[in-house]
Amino acid sequence: MSTLEEHVDVSVPVDTAWNSLHRVENYPRFVDGIRGARTEEGGRAHVDIDSGGGTTGFDAEMSDRGGGHVLEWRTTGGPELTGSFSLHPVGRDRTRVQLRLEYDPATVREAFGGPKGFAQASAIEPLVRSDLEQFKEYLEHEG
Repeated sequence: MSTLEEHVDVSVPVDTAWNSLHRVENYPRFVDGIRGARTEEGGRAHVDIDSGGGTTGFDAEMSDRGGGHVLEWRTTGGPELTGSFSLHPVGRDRTRVQLRLEYDPATVREAFGGPKGFAQASAIEPLVRSDLEQFKEYLEHEG
C-alpha cells in the first residue's frame, strides 16, 4: 500500500468546508473523473467514476471521527482505498484541508485506468493535488 498526504488552505471557515465535504452529491463538481455520487443510508456513499472509456461504480463507508473535523472513508467491494479528510482552522476564515489516501497503485490503475479513466496517469499524486485545488475553488467561489 502507498500513502499519499496532501493539503490545501482555503479561505472559508472550518464549518463551511466541513459541511461541503459531507455533500457527496457535489463531488463531481471538484473531483475529476467522478460522474456521479450520492449519499446512501448508514453512512455510506456510492460513487460512479470514469473508467477506461466506461463507468465503474463503488461504494464507500464514511464516518466522522471523534469530536473533531475528521471524515474517514473506505471503499467496500472493488479496489481497496482508505482515506481521511482532516480540517484545521488556521484563522477565523481560513481552513487547512488535509487529505490522507492509502491505496495500491497497481490496483487503482487496473480498476480505474484506461485512456479516459480516473487513474490514467502513472501517478495519482498530480490528480489528487489538482482535485484539492478544485475543491478550494469550489469552496471559495461556489460553496
